[in-house]
Amino acid sequence: MDRDEELLRGRIYGEDHDHPRPGPKPGRVYAELVGGPLDGLLLDITGWSADAIDAGIALLTELGQFGPGGRALYDPRPGERNRWDWSGDTS
Repeated sequence: MDRDEELLRGRIYGEDHDHPRPGPKPGRVYAELVGGPLDGLLLDITGWSADAIDAGIALLTELGQFGPGGRALYDPRPGERNRWDWSGDTS
């Protein structure tokens, strides 16, 4: 695992890398992002409807194929709503 990967593991998507408490917060619901540029990050899905979860998400990232402004596509793994698999990048 390289340094960038190590910094991302267990962190919440969208929080600053130098946040004093970078890990999961009590009372929140998270999905682990699996594969792709955001592998290992946690996505806070607290309060999301079943439809929103089933739809998946396109997350902004500078780490994907399209660089700054690009998005990484993640969809919930069938039968495991707490693990979302990467399905590609888009601009």
